[in-house]
Amino acid sequence: MENSIKTATSTSHDKTQTTEITVSAYYRVHPDDRQIFIDAVVPEMIAANKLEGCIYYAFSQDLTDENTFHLLEGWKNQEAYERHENSETFLTALSTVVKNVRIIDRQGVRYDVSKIYIDDPRGKVS
Repeated sequence: MENSIKTATSTSHDKTQTTEITVSAYYRVHPDDRQIFIDAVVPEMIAANKLEGCIYYAFSQDLTDENTFHLLEGWKNQEAYERHENSETFLTALSTVVKNVRIIDRQGVRYDVSKIYIDDPRGKVS
């Protein structure tokens, strides 16, 4: 099972592709609302990854706080980003989270990317 998950993730998130739009955010949710948050964002994450122009779209749980989630999105261009922002699945997830999840803290940043570099620090280890 672990190998199939790893394979599916590695083939669907090619972060070496050029993105014009990158979004990085985190959400810290009330412990009692954690599952509501997960249930809202998982279908959105799956749908977003299928949209034309989506390079990657991933939520992940923080390893040190189970109530904190990190979001990283990469979009080919402005048109793809806007298509996502106006999609039914995004708006449904957003509505569910806003109405039903107590968000303790949230920060999000959108980057308009002019140039990317491949980052691989493994060469620093001998």
